[in-house]
Order: sequence, then C-alpha cells, then structure tokens
Amino acid sequence: MEMKKRISLELRNRTPAEVAELVVDNCRSADGEVEGLTDSFTELEFLSMVNVGLSSLAKLPSLPKLRKLELSDNNLSGSLETLSQKCPNLTYLNLSGNKIKELSNVEALQSLKSLQSLDLFNCEITSLEDYRESVFELLPQVTFLDGFDQEDNEAPDSEADDDDEDGEEGAGATGDYDEEDDEDEDEDGSEGGEVGLSFQVNRADQVGNTGFSLQDDDDDEDDYGEEEEEEDAAGAQGQKRKRDVDDEGEDDDDDEDD
Repeated sequence: MEMKKRISLELRNRTPAEVAELVVDNCRSADGEVEGLTDSFTELEFLSMVNVGLSSLAKLPSLPKLRKLELSDNNLSGSLETLSQKCPNLTYLNLSGNKIKELSNVEALQSLKSLQSLDLFNCEITSLEDYRESVFELLPQVTFLDGFDQEDNEAPDSEADDDDEDGEEGAGATGDYDEEDDEDEDEDGSEGGEVGLSFQVNRADQVGNTGFSLQDDDDDEDDYGEEEEEEDAAGAQGQKRKRDVDDEGEDDDDDEDD
C-alpha cells in the first residue's frame, strides 16, 4: 500500500489536526520521499515510518509538536538536517537499520537541543572505533545511545516503571490484609483445636472405662429396636391367625345346629 493511501486510512474520519499519533509502518514510498504528510498535522507527537523505503527526508512537513520519531529499516544516509528544521522538539529518534556510515552523517543532529535518546543500531557507523564515545562527544545533549547511557546503564521504560510501582503498592496492601486474616484464622484454629482435643480425651476415657466404644452402643440400640419391631409384628400375626381359627370354629358349629 502506498504511504499516501495508508495515511488517509489512518485518519479514520479525523482531521489531520486531531491526530496525535500516526503509524504507517511497512507501507511504500513511491520515490523514497515522505508522502501524504502535510503541515496540517499540527498536533502530531509520535510518528512511526518503519520500513517504508525512505531515502530522503527533504519532503518532511513541519511538525512542531513531534517528540518521538521512528525511522528504522529505511535507506537514509543523510539529509538529517531537515529534522532540526521541521521537528525541533524531538526527544527520541530511531535511525537503526539505515545507511548511516560516518559521524558527519549525524553531525546535523547537533541542532536538536531536546534530543535525549538516539538509536543507530545496525548502522555501519556502529563499527567505527570509539563509536559510542565519539557520538556522545558530538551530541552532548544525548543521554542514551542505542538504549544505554555513557556508563552502560539501560534507558528506563517509563510505562514499565509505572506498572511496577502500582504492583508494589497493590501487593503491600494485599499482604497486610492477608497477614491479619492469617492471625485471625490462627486464633480461631487454636481455640477449635483445644475444644476438639478435650472432646477426644473425654471420649477416649469413656471407651476405656466401659470396655466398648460409643459406636457399639449406638449399633446395639438400633439392633434392639429392630428386634422389638419384629416381635411385635410376629405377635400381631399370631393374634390374627387365632381370630381366624376361632371364626372358622363358630361357622362349623352353626352348620351342625342347622
């Protein structure tokens, strides 16, 4: 997809002045120049044009509020002086994977007084002797080069730091709450343990004194109740049979009288 068409799609029914972030990675620039961007993008703060075939920045429009610019994996070798003219407030610039070979190629970035982080990873310039020392000397305003400062301290990730702080605060609050709950559970458990132990001891004494378990007593009571029910049923059946025999005897006597 052409860069101009891609930018038009990324607007999504917005005007250029309403766009603060714009990503057009992996589209294509017909002649190696920036296409579709105009001075109307007055509020643009983040622009990413990764792997779009750029060989020049001469047609980059004026973007006064732009602070972060991603230009990695293109064919740029010079024309970086355009950045200081069109994007004077840049704080982050990624030029990794381009055709920057000499210190003179990045000398034009001296005018970017707000530039704090610069990436030149996978550019030929990184193979120069004393590459890091030379770039830091050439661009004293830069704090982080390829993600590290002059003392090899890694550049902080502000979003990750915020997440870590939120996580630590949340963990602290949760930890205090759990600790109190554990103490309450321990107290309840100890009281319940004492009652349970006392009950078990008393039960053991009863079993030892009587010579049989309480469970056996329950079983014997159940068996005794069942035997009484069976005897009552048998007695009732015997009485019924006796009444039937008596009734038959009376019927025989009536027949003889007749």
